[in-house]
Amino acid sequence: MSIITLTTDFGLKDHFVGALKGKIISEYPEVQIIDISHDVDLFNISEASYIINASYAAFPKKTVHIIGVDSERTYESKHIAVQWNDHYFICADNGILSILTQKIVPQKMVEINIHDRLTEGSAAMDVFVKVGCHLAKGGALSVIGKEIEQIKVVNELQAVAASDLNSIKGYVVYIDHYGNCVTNISRKMFADIGKNRSFEIKFGTKNIKKIHAGYSDFKVSEKYTLKDYEGEKLALFNEAGFLEIAIYKSNPQTVGSAKSLLGLKYRDVVSVVFD
Repeated sequence: MSIITLTTDFGLKDHFVGALKGKIISEYPEVQIIDISHDVDLFNISEASYIINASYAAFPKKTVHIIGVDSERTYESKHIAVQWNDHYFICADNGILSILTQKIVPQKMVEINIHDRLTEGSAAMDVFVKVGCHLAKGGALSVIGKEIEQIKVVNELQAVAASDLNSIKGYVVYIDHYGNCVTNISRKMFADIGKNRSFEIKFGTKNIKKIHAGYSDFKVSEKYTLKDYEGEKLALFNEAGFLEIAIYKSNPQTVGSAKSLLGLKYRDVVSVVFD
């Protein structure tokens, strides 16, 4: 069965998500539609990029991923469809695929050019639906666009290593439902630059000197149980492979989280300093 995933900043209060699904089903009744997220912060390219990177590999090859974040077609942001790692991504060329294309070169990229084939007044998502259903049915990229050689890359919040390779400067790019703060420092970058050296993770006036294997990775004994560690700050590489700052057993509604207790927010600097 063909699959189309949806990642948007539409929220769930309005009719937009339901109407979008209705258009997809009208175009391709047999397709399976999966929601990844509709709560991306409004127009937040970095957050959408992280969510797509963290989720796409859970789906079968040839899955079509429609990304409705800052999707309006402009002179600077054309509509594109990209075949990457045997998946298809449809979005505006606004840098949203930067985190993916850093790791693997796309197989094929096109600038979508079917806008004049749609009825007058069609919105961006109408174009994405038409293209998404075409690809989900096994259609070729060449039918819906002109091949291009490069897409926009957003360098504003990229993690970078110092020239002496003794530190990495990254940023908080995503804050999850638990208030955990995800950076754009990857496990691979940490290993390549760190080379097993001791380190200190710094953010604001705080620091962490250990990478935990998991949220419950604390030393337990007859004297200390996991209950005693609730509220402790920790760092780990999450399932998407990125450095995350968290609070053990955090709850933003009650005991607090990394966001509230440590004062971290989107775009804040997180550095790793190696000895």
